Amino acid sequence: MQAVVFTLSDASAATKTSDVYPPDNYVSPFNVAISVIVTGTATYTVQYTFDNVFASGYSAASGNWTDHPSLTAQTATKDSNVAYPVSGLRIKQTAGNGSVRCTFIQAGGGGT
Repeated sequence: MQAVVFTLSDASAATKTSDVYPPDNYVSPFNVAISVIVTGTATYTVQYTFDNVFASGYSAASGNWTDHPSLTAQTATKDSNVAYPVSGLRIKQTAGNGSVRCTFIQAGGGGT
């Protein structure tokens, strides 16, 4: 699968969240690599949800999000993964006037 990249910057006045990345949870085995690169000063958290992000009327703002255990309240460049099916992933920048660049890459499926 192709990489999906979200960049957020300057959350010094308010928290910012990316759009939702909906991985294909029918791919087996399910694996999503996550890389976050910090430029300047920034605090971020990667989150996932089991909500149906394709449901009519779904709103990410009021969704049920869980913080990734290895990528919560981080300030440095890091990487991790999700090895079980989730419906959506996103990154949230909670502080700092720097930027965060988050890349999600799902393995499997044989697509391009």
